[in-house]
Amino acid sequence: MISQSGALEIQANSRFNNLLSGVLFVALGSSSYGMLSTFVKLAYKHGYTTAEVTVSQVIWGAVILTILNSLFNKSSEKVTSHDIRQLVVAGFPVGLTGVFYYLSVKYIDASVAVVLLMQSVWMGIVVESVRNRRAPGIEKVLAVVMILFGTLMATNLFGASHKLDMRGVVLAVFAAMSFSWALASTQSVAAHLHPIKRSQIMLYGACLMVGIFGFLTQVGPYYFDVHWVSEEFTRNQAFNFSIFLNYGLVIAVFGTVIPPIMLNKGFPIVGVGLGSIVSAVELPFAMTISYLVLNETVVGTQWLGALIIISAIVLLNYKMASPREKAPASASN
Repeated sequence: MISQSGALEIQANSRFNNLLSGVLFVALGSSSYGMLSTFVKLAYKHGYTTAEVTVSQVIWGAVILTILNSLFNKSSEKVTSHDIRQLVVAGFPVGLTGVFYYLSVKYIDASVAVVLLMQSVWMGIVVESVRNRRAPGIEKVLAVVMILFGTLMATNLFGASHKLDMRGVVLAVFAAMSFSWALASTQSVAAHLHPIKRSQIMLYGACLMVGIFGFLTQVGPYYFDVHWVSEEFTRNQAFNFSIFLNYGLVIAVFGTVIPPIMLNKGFPIVGVGLGSIVSAVELPFAMTISYLVLNETVVGTQWLGALIIISAIVLLNYKMASPREKAPASASN
Protein backbone atom coordinates (compact mmCIF):
# COMPACT_ATOMS: atom_id res chain seq x y z
CA MET A 1 0.00 0.00 0.00
CA ILE A 2 1.21 3.48 -0.85
CA SER A 3 0.99 5.95 2.02
CA GLN A 4 -0.85 9.23 1.61
CA SER A 5 2.44 11.16 1.65
CA GLY A 6 3.84 8.79 -1.00
CA ALA A 7 0.77 9.27 -3.17
CA LEU A 8 1.05 13.05 -2.84
CA GLU A 9 4.73 12.86 -3.76
CA ILE A 10 3.94 10.79 -6.85
CA GLN A 11 1.20 13.24 -7.80
CA ALA A 12 3.55 16.19 -7.34
CA ASN A 13 6.24 14.50 -9.43
CA SER A 14 3.68 13.80 -12.13
CA ARG A 15 2.59 17.46 -12.19
CA PHE A 16 6.22 18.58 -12.32
CA ASN A 17 7.04 16.23 -15.19
CA ASN A 18 3.94 17.37 -17.04
CA LEU A 19 4.88 21.02 -16.51
CA LEU A 20 8.45 20.33 -17.60
CA SER A 21 7.23 18.71 -20.80
CA GLY A 22 5.02 21.74 -21.48
CA VAL A 23 7.95 24.10 -20.94
CA LEU A 24 10.10 22.03 -23.32
CA PHE A 25 7.35 22.06 -25.97
CA VAL A 26 7.04 25.86 -25.81
CA ALA A 27 10.82 26.34 -25.76
CA LEU A 28 11.25 24.04 -28.77
CA GLY A 29 8.55 25.82 -30.75
CA SER A 30 9.92 29.27 -29.95
CA SER A 31 13.51 28.27 -30.65
CA SER A 32 12.38 26.89 -33.99
CA TYR A 33 10.94 30.30 -34.87
CA GLY A 34 14.22 31.87 -33.82
CA MET A 35 16.14 29.95 -36.49
CA LEU A 36 14.09 31.30 -39.41
CA SER A 37 15.92 34.55 -40.07
CA THR A 38 19.26 32.73 -40.18
CA PHE A 39 17.97 30.14 -42.67
CA VAL A 40 16.51 32.90 -44.85
CA LYS A 41 19.83 34.76 -44.82
CA LEU A 42 21.58 31.57 -45.95
CA ALA A 43 19.02 31.10 -48.73
CA TYR A 44 19.70 34.66 -49.92
CA LYS A 45 23.44 33.93 -49.96
CA HIS A 46 22.73 31.03 -52.33
CA GLY A 47 20.90 33.34 -54.72
CA TYR A 48 17.27 32.59 -53.85
CA THR A 49 14.69 35.37 -53.78
CA THR A 50 12.16 36.34 -51.13
CA ALA A 51 9.34 35.12 -53.38
CA GLU A 52 11.00 31.72 -53.78
CA VAL A 53 11.60 31.38 -50.04
CA THR A 54 8.09 32.39 -48.96
CA VAL A 55 6.22 30.46 -51.68
CA SER A 56 8.17 27.25 -51.06
CA GLN A 57 7.67 27.59 -47.30
CA VAL A 58 3.89 27.95 -47.35
CA ILE A 59 3.36 25.28 -50.01
CA TRP A 60 5.52 22.77 -48.15
CA GLY A 61 3.83 23.75 -44.90
CA ALA A 62 0.35 23.26 -46.33
CA VAL A 63 1.30 19.86 -47.76
CA ILE A 64 2.91 18.63 -44.54
CA LEU A 65 0.07 19.87 -42.29
CA THR A 66 -2.52 18.32 -44.60
CA ILE A 67 -0.72 14.97 -44.33
CA LEU A 68 -0.36 15.29 -40.55
CA ASN A 69 -4.04 16.16 -40.21
CA SER A 70 -5.07 13.03 -42.13
CA LEU A 71 -2.74 10.85 -40.02
CA PHE A 72 -3.23 12.18 -36.50
CA ASN A 73 -6.50 14.09 -36.41
CA LYS A 74 -9.10 11.35 -36.04
CA SER A 75 -11.75 13.52 -34.40
CA SER A 76 -15.19 13.77 -35.94
CA GLU A 77 -15.44 17.54 -35.51
CA LYS A 78 -17.35 19.26 -38.28
CA VAL A 79 -15.70 22.09 -40.15
CA THR A 80 -18.29 24.57 -41.36
CA SER A 81 -17.90 26.98 -44.26
CA HIS A 82 -17.98 29.78 -41.69
CA ASP A 83 -14.99 28.20 -39.88
CA ILE A 84 -13.09 27.91 -43.15
CA ARG A 85 -13.71 31.54 -44.10
CA GLN A 86 -12.63 32.77 -40.67
CA LEU A 87 -9.48 30.66 -40.61
CA VAL A 88 -8.48 31.57 -44.15
CA VAL A 89 -8.81 35.28 -43.32
CA ALA A 90 -6.88 34.70 -40.08
CA GLY A 91 -4.12 33.22 -42.24
CA PHE A 92 -3.68 36.45 -44.20
CA PRO A 93 -1.53 38.19 -41.54
CA VAL A 94 0.46 34.97 -41.10
CA GLY A 95 1.50 35.16 -44.74
CA LEU A 96 2.15 38.90 -44.55
CA THR A 97 4.33 38.45 -41.46
CA GLY A 98 6.60 36.07 -43.35
CA VAL A 99 6.79 38.37 -46.37
CA PHE A 100 7.67 41.49 -44.35
CA TYR A 101 10.05 39.64 -42.02
CA TYR A 102 11.98 37.91 -44.79
CA LEU A 103 12.22 41.14 -46.79
CA SER A 104 13.60 42.93 -43.74
CA VAL A 105 16.56 40.56 -43.31
CA LYS A 106 17.77 41.57 -46.76
CA TYR A 107 18.63 44.97 -45.32
CA ILE A 108 19.40 44.40 -41.63
CA ASP A 109 21.05 41.71 -39.51
CA ALA A 110 18.96 38.72 -38.51
CA SER A 111 19.68 39.50 -34.85
CA VAL A 112 18.22 43.00 -35.31
CA ALA A 113 15.21 41.82 -37.29
CA VAL A 114 14.08 39.42 -34.56
CA VAL A 115 14.34 42.21 -31.97
CA LEU A 116 12.08 44.42 -34.05
CA LEU A 117 9.66 41.53 -34.56
CA MET A 118 9.34 41.31 -30.76
CA GLN A 119 7.68 44.73 -30.84
CA SER A 120 4.51 42.72 -31.41
CA VAL A 121 4.41 42.36 -27.59
CA TRP A 122 3.68 46.02 -26.91
CA MET A 123 1.61 46.33 -30.08
CA GLY A 124 -0.60 43.59 -28.69
CA ILE A 125 -1.06 45.67 -25.54
CA VAL A 126 -2.21 48.62 -27.65
CA VAL A 127 -4.65 46.43 -29.61
CA GLU A 128 -6.01 44.99 -26.36
CA SER A 129 -6.51 48.47 -24.88
CA VAL A 130 -8.31 49.76 -27.97
CA ARG A 131 -10.50 46.67 -28.15
CA ASN A 132 -11.44 46.86 -24.46
CA ARG A 133 -11.64 50.68 -24.49
CA ARG A 134 -9.56 50.75 -21.34
CA ALA A 135 -6.15 52.27 -20.65
CA PRO A 136 -3.42 49.75 -19.81
CA GLY A 137 -2.31 49.37 -16.21
CA ILE A 138 0.93 50.71 -14.81
CA GLU A 139 2.70 47.35 -15.21
CA LYS A 140 1.86 47.22 -18.92
CA VAL A 141 2.95 50.80 -19.45
CA LEU A 142 6.25 50.08 -17.67
CA ALA A 143 6.68 46.93 -19.79
CA VAL A 144 6.16 48.94 -22.99
CA VAL A 145 8.78 51.48 -21.90
CA MET A 146 11.19 48.65 -21.08
CA ILE A 147 10.61 47.00 -24.47
CA LEU A 148 11.19 50.24 -26.36
CA PHE A 149 14.34 51.04 -24.39
CA GLY A 150 15.57 47.46 -24.71
CA THR A 151 14.96 47.65 -28.45
CA LEU A 152 17.17 50.72 -28.76
CA MET A 153 19.95 48.79 -27.05
CA ALA A 154 19.34 45.43 -28.75
CA THR A 155 19.50 47.03 -32.21
CA ASN A 156 22.72 48.79 -31.12
CA LEU A 157 21.24 52.14 -32.04
CA PHE A 158 23.47 53.73 -29.41
CA GLY A 159 26.60 52.52 -31.23
CA ALA A 160 28.46 55.52 -32.62
CA SER A 161 29.42 53.80 -35.89
CA HIS A 162 26.29 51.70 -36.23
CA LYS A 163 23.84 52.47 -39.01
CA LEU A 164 20.55 50.72 -39.63
CA ASP A 165 19.05 50.50 -43.09
CA MET A 166 15.65 52.10 -42.57
CA ARG A 167 14.12 49.91 -45.26
CA GLY A 168 14.80 46.86 -43.14
CA VAL A 169 13.61 48.59 -39.97
CA VAL A 170 10.28 49.63 -41.52
CA LEU A 171 9.71 46.17 -43.01
CA ALA A 172 10.48 44.48 -39.67
CA VAL A 173 8.06 46.83 -37.88
CA PHE A 174 5.41 45.95 -40.48
CA ALA A 175 6.14 42.29 -39.72
CA ALA A 176 5.58 42.97 -36.00
CA MET A 177 2.30 44.75 -36.75
CA SER A 178 1.16 41.88 -38.95
CA PHE A 179 2.17 39.35 -36.29
CA SER A 180 0.15 41.26 -33.68
CA TRP A 181 -2.81 41.14 -36.05
CA ALA A 182 -2.30 37.40 -36.51
CA LEU A 183 -2.22 36.75 -32.76
CA ALA A 184 -5.29 38.93 -32.12
CA SER A 185 -7.33 37.34 -34.91
CA THR A 186 -6.55 33.70 -34.10
CA GLN A 187 -7.17 33.59 -30.35
CA SER A 188 -10.82 32.57 -30.67
CA VAL A 189 -11.29 31.66 -34.34
CA ALA A 190 -12.68 28.12 -34.67
CA ALA A 191 -11.20 27.19 -31.28
CA HIS A 192 -13.24 23.96 -31.25
CA LEU A 193 -11.17 22.47 -34.06
CA HIS A 194 -8.02 20.39 -33.66
CA PRO A 195 -4.85 22.57 -33.63
CA ILE A 196 -3.40 20.84 -36.69
CA LYS A 197 -6.66 21.37 -38.60
CA ARG A 198 -6.75 25.03 -37.64
CA SER A 199 -3.11 25.52 -38.67
CA GLN A 200 -3.75 23.72 -41.95
CA ILE A 201 -6.67 25.92 -43.00
CA MET A 202 -4.98 29.11 -41.81
CA LEU A 203 -2.02 28.23 -43.97
CA TYR A 204 -4.28 28.22 -47.02
CA GLY A 205 -4.92 31.91 -46.33
CA ALA A 206 -1.20 32.47 -45.92
CA CYS A 207 -0.66 30.73 -49.28
CA LEU A 208 -3.03 33.22 -50.92
CA MET A 209 -1.14 36.25 -49.57
CA VAL A 210 2.28 34.80 -50.40
CA GLY A 211 1.06 33.74 -53.85
CA ILE A 212 0.02 37.31 -54.61
CA PHE A 213 3.41 38.56 -53.40
CA GLY A 214 5.25 35.98 -55.52
CA PHE A 215 3.27 36.92 -58.61
CA LEU A 216 3.78 40.67 -58.17
CA THR A 217 7.51 40.49 -57.43
CA GLN A 218 8.80 37.67 -59.62
CA VAL A 219 6.36 35.52 -61.60
CA GLY A 220 4.44 38.45 -63.11
CA PRO A 221 7.45 40.58 -64.09
CA TYR A 222 9.39 37.69 -65.64
CA TYR A 223 6.73 35.54 -67.29
CA PHE A 224 3.98 38.07 -68.08
CA ASP A 225 5.83 41.41 -68.18
CA VAL A 226 3.62 42.69 -65.35
CA HIS A 227 5.30 45.47 -63.36
CA TRP A 228 2.91 46.67 -60.67
CA VAL A 229 5.32 47.12 -57.76
CA SER A 230 8.54 49.02 -57.19
CA GLU A 231 11.66 47.70 -58.91
CA GLU A 232 13.19 47.64 -55.41
CA PHE A 233 11.21 44.49 -54.63
CA THR A 234 11.00 42.99 -58.13
CA ARG A 235 13.21 40.15 -59.33
CA ASN A 236 12.92 39.80 -63.10
CA GLN A 237 14.15 36.21 -63.24
CA ALA A 238 12.78 32.69 -63.62
CA PHE A 239 11.42 31.02 -60.51
CA ASN A 240 14.10 28.66 -59.17
CA PHE A 241 12.17 25.53 -58.19
CA SER A 242 15.26 23.97 -56.60
CA ILE A 243 14.34 25.96 -53.49
CA PHE A 244 11.70 23.31 -52.77
CA LEU A 245 14.37 20.64 -52.32
CA ASN A 246 16.55 22.47 -49.81
CA TYR A 247 15.86 25.72 -47.97
CA GLY A 248 12.13 25.74 -48.70
CA LEU A 249 11.60 22.43 -46.92
CA VAL A 250 13.85 23.35 -44.00
CA ILE A 251 12.20 26.75 -43.49
CA ALA A 252 8.74 25.15 -43.74
CA VAL A 253 9.58 22.55 -41.07
CA PHE A 254 11.09 25.07 -38.63
CA GLY A 255 8.71 27.93 -39.40
CA THR A 256 5.37 26.37 -40.32
CA VAL A 257 5.20 22.84 -38.91
CA ILE A 258 7.15 22.53 -35.66
CA PRO A 259 6.21 25.87 -33.97
CA PRO A 260 2.38 25.64 -34.15
CA ILE A 261 2.37 21.98 -33.14
CA MET A 262 4.79 22.46 -30.24
CA LEU A 263 3.14 25.68 -29.01
CA ASN A 264 -0.35 24.19 -29.26
CA LYS A 265 0.86 21.24 -27.17
CA GLY A 266 2.78 23.31 -24.64
CA PHE A 267 0.55 26.32 -23.92
CA PRO A 268 -2.43 24.30 -22.60
CA ILE A 269 -0.04 22.65 -20.10
CA VAL A 270 1.90 25.67 -18.84
CA GLY A 271 -0.74 28.38 -19.36
CA VAL A 272 -0.52 31.70 -21.18
CA GLY A 273 1.59 33.46 -18.54
CA LEU A 274 4.41 30.96 -18.17
CA GLY A 275 4.15 30.10 -21.86
CA SER A 276 4.70 33.73 -22.86
CA ILE A 277 7.74 33.93 -20.62
CA VAL A 278 9.27 30.71 -21.94
CA SER A 279 8.54 31.70 -25.55
CA ALA A 280 10.81 34.72 -25.06
CA VAL A 281 13.70 32.27 -25.51
CA GLU A 282 13.20 32.95 -29.23
CA LEU A 283 15.04 36.27 -28.92
CA PRO A 284 18.38 35.17 -27.37
CA PHE A 285 18.30 31.96 -29.40
CA ALA A 286 17.90 33.85 -32.68
CA MET A 287 20.71 36.25 -31.73
CA THR A 288 22.98 33.35 -30.79
CA ILE A 289 22.32 31.42 -34.01
CA SER A 290 22.92 34.50 -36.16
CA TYR A 291 26.18 35.09 -34.28
CA LEU A 292 27.40 31.49 -34.63
CA VAL A 293 26.21 30.72 -38.17
CA LEU A 294 26.22 34.09 -39.93
CA ASN A 295 29.10 35.62 -37.94
CA GLU A 296 26.98 38.70 -37.26
CA THR A 297 28.35 41.12 -34.70
CA VAL A 298 26.39 41.05 -31.44
CA VAL A 299 27.87 43.36 -28.81
CA GLY A 300 27.28 43.44 -25.08
CA THR A 301 24.70 46.24 -25.19
CA GLN A 302 22.60 44.15 -27.58
CA TRP A 303 22.55 41.23 -25.14
CA LEU A 304 21.60 43.65 -22.36
CA GLY A 305 18.81 45.05 -24.52
CA ALA A 306 17.52 41.52 -25.18
CA LEU A 307 17.58 40.88 -21.41
CA ILE A 308 15.53 44.04 -20.80
CA ILE A 309 12.94 42.95 -23.38
CA ILE A 310 12.69 39.49 -21.80
CA SER A 311 12.33 41.14 -18.37
CA ALA A 312 9.43 43.18 -19.74
CA ILE A 313 7.74 40.00 -20.97
CA VAL A 314 8.20 38.45 -17.52
CA LEU A 315 6.71 41.59 -15.95
CA LEU A 316 3.66 41.28 -18.20
CA ASN A 317 3.05 37.61 -17.43
CA TYR A 318 4.51 36.75 -14.04
CA LYS A 319 1.14 36.89 -12.28
CA MET A 320 -0.38 34.41 -14.70
CA ALA A 321 2.71 32.24 -14.36
CA SER A 322 2.40 32.05 -10.57
CA PRO A 323 0.73 28.87 -9.31
CA ARG A 324 -2.75 29.34 -7.96
CA GLU A 325 -3.41 28.79 -4.33
CA LYS A 326 -4.48 25.25 -3.62
CA ALA A 327 -7.95 24.69 -2.34
CA PRO A 328 -8.23 23.43 1.23
CA ALA A 329 -8.13 19.65 1.56
CA SER A 330 -11.65 19.58 3.00
CA ALA A 331 -13.00 21.12 -0.16
CA SER A 332 -12.45 17.91 -2.06
CA ASN A 333 -14.21 15.74 0.50
